[in-house]
Amino acid sequence: MYLTYDQRTLDIQYSPSSCVADINVFLREYAERSALARNRLEVRSGVRYGPRQEQLFDYFPAAGPGGPLLVFIHGGYWQELSRLESAFMALDLVPRGISVAALGYGLAPAYRLPEIVDMVAEGVRWICRNADQLPSSPGSIYLSGCSAGAHLAAMSLLDGPGWRRYGDRPDRTVAGAVLLSGVYDLEPVRRTYVNEALGLDPETAHAYSPIHRLPAPLPPLVVARGEHETDEFGRQHAEFVDAVRAGGGQVVDLVVPSRNHFDLAFDLGVRGTMLGDSLTELIGADR
Repeated sequence: MYLTYDQRTLDIQYSPSSCVADINVFLREYAERSALARNRLEVRSGVRYGPRQEQLFDYFPAAGPGGPLLVFIHGGYWQELSRLESAFMALDLVPRGISVAALGYGLAPAYRLPEIVDMVAEGVRWICRNADQLPSSPGSIYLSGCSAGAHLAAMSLLDGPGWRRYGDRPDRTVAGAVLLSGVYDLEPVRRTYVNEALGLDPETAHAYSPIHRLPAPLPPLVVARGEHETDEFGRQHAEFVDAVRAGGGQVVDLVVPSRNHFDLAFDLGVRGTMLGDSLTELIGADR
């Protein structure tokens, strides 16, 4: 038992696909839109940020120097997807002067969660320290991640990796983050089918749960989820927002009507949507 859930119900609560008719529809759209971005936009593929073979990102530069950069960290419960399906937002953002980096990382069960967290943090550090050498030399750097990617983005902001240590200049730290449908407390995840690949014990689940690492000196956040998500994803979202605010953090809290766990990220670069407009406000109204 966890809270009021038996095992079967808890497993369903941590199955985002239980809220949609066919998850494969969204996975195909991620891949198709990302392929379209690679065909239509300038891209530097497979930029290496670390020694492991998975430590690569794909970079889509916007025209002109000094614009913002959004680093996107994909989800997939730390076990699926890759940078190759994670560039779809570049189609909307790059024409607006916002560069995009789709960050890849090693997956479970080949890697344990602490290794995955360290890989992603290393990628964020590399980008912040080497932004001047990237095409268009982006200025302010922002993170975004969906589901497990939101967890990894949040962990990259906390005191372990240390977002204030990414660079000496204000425009070489992480200036803000957009966290979508995130998992911020891993204890219930540890008790579900998801843990078969992760192998979390109680100590690791606690140590790598962002909600237990607050308060921290966080940059401004947008924390969003879709209307059509399980109760547990709703609870995780609400409790994380409350914890950040209790620590003095600045948070825009969004529950987006008609969106679910898988299609919410499509709004990232779209003006006139709750999420797209919140990203625009975070990065700057001129974008």
